[in-house]
Order: sequence, then C-alpha cells, then structure tokens
Amino acid sequence: MATHTGGLTATTAVRIRDLHRSFTDDRPVLSGLDLTIEPGEFVALLGRSGSGKSTLLRALAGLDQDASGTGDIEVPEQVSVVFQDSRLLPWQRVLRNVVIGLQGPNAKARGREALAEVGLAGREQAWPRELSGGEQQRVALARSLVREPQLLLADEPFGALDALTRIKMHGLLRALYERHKPAVLLVTHDVDEAIVLADRVLVLDNGHVRTEQRIGLDGPRDPSDPRFAAIRTELLAALGLAGGAEIEKEEEA
Repeated sequence: MATHTGGLTATTAVRIRDLHRSFTDDRPVLSGLDLTIEPGEFVALLGRSGSGKSTLLRALAGLDQDASGTGDIEVPEQVSVVFQDSRLLPWQRVLRNVVIGLQGPNAKARGREALAEVGLAGREQAWPRELSGGEQQRVALARSLVREPQLLLADEPFGALDALTRIKMHGLLRALYERHKPAVLLVTHDVDEAIVLADRVLVLDNGHVRTEQRIGLDGPRDPSDPRFAAIRTELLAALGLAGGAEIEKEEEA
C-alpha cells in the first residue's frame, strides 16, 4: 500500500510519486502517477469514466482501503472532503452537522460564522430535510471549511444540482476559496466548471495525467470569451471529444 504522510514543506500542499492503484480484478486504475499541488492552488481533474479521478481523490483522503497499490502520498495534516451528496446526518440539526467532531470552546460560534459565510445565517436549527439540495451542499461546504483545511478535496460536489443552482455554487465556492485559500482538488465531469473554478486543469487518462492546462484568465470567467472557448476546445480534444462542454456522467471506478 502507498505511504500516506502529513510531512510537507511550505511550498507544497500535495506530493504524489509513482502512485499505482488497482482493485480486486487486478485491473490498474492508476499507473505510476505523479502530481504536485502548491499551497493555495485550485486544481480541477477531468477524465472519462473509469480514468481514476475518484480513485485518486480517495487515495489522497485515505479512503481507499478497498484498493491495493504502491507509491508515496504526502498531504497536509488538515484535509477536508466534500462529496456529491451532502452526507448530512438527518437526525442532527444544521449547526450540529457543521460542528460535529469540532474541538474547542467556540465550536458553535465558528459553526455559525461558517453558515453565515455560505448564506445560511438563521438556518442553524433547521433539519436537513427542510433544506433544498443546494442548501444542503452549502452546509457541507461550511462543515468542511470551518475546520480551516490546508487541502480541500471535492468529488463532483455540484453534480446532482440543477444548472442554475450549480452556477450559484460555482460563485460561492470560488469566493470561499479566495477567502480561505486552501489547496483544492476538484473532481468533475464538466469542462466549463473546471475552467470557471480552477487555476490548473488536469486530464486523467488510463491512470496517467495526459494533459495539463493552466487557466490564465483574470477576473470572472465568461464562457462566451474566445479565450475560454479556446481552452475548452483544447480540453475536449484531450478527452477525445469533438464538441460539447460536458462529459457524460457515469459511475466510475
């Protein structure tokens, strides 16, 4: 199994060297993958179904005990994960969901501040069932960021939301990122989402990083901008697609 440690320098948030992962059928999912993420860098990971995106994220989170493999993984001490579903505890109210496991005498105050940051001030005592899907994901973001992570791992956090809510959540996530400045690794099937949010976009193919694209667009990123369209075209070509802005959403390994 790969070595998983928390000892990093101030110039590196994630360091992966020669990472291999496979499952019970011995089919390789990650094959000698190398990756470095700088502190405060926002990286998006694209790839077809089965390319290993979620496998890589789970390896960084230490949640891949069902896989075998080798390699070196170094991540910070403080890591938070946001999943496609909010994973809120239905028997706990919103504030309790945010602060569960949080240590310190001011945990509830920090939780209220985090909820205010995501636009849910006044909903602290609501039950998860009383929230919309977008609001539940806002709670999940508050729960992750209240811990001030050095690394935020996001596995298609907006994949189950409608298009309008997703656009709003993009703006919220980017604003929260600018405020807290964790390193971020976002797994997504949506090419436009990757360009709107990330500083750097990676395309994973057959267990390797096939393409790396830095997003050199300042300010709000408009999909109608010719520069945005040019980056989209390059990424779609790397994915083997001739057109369209979104990869078909399928379950992946």
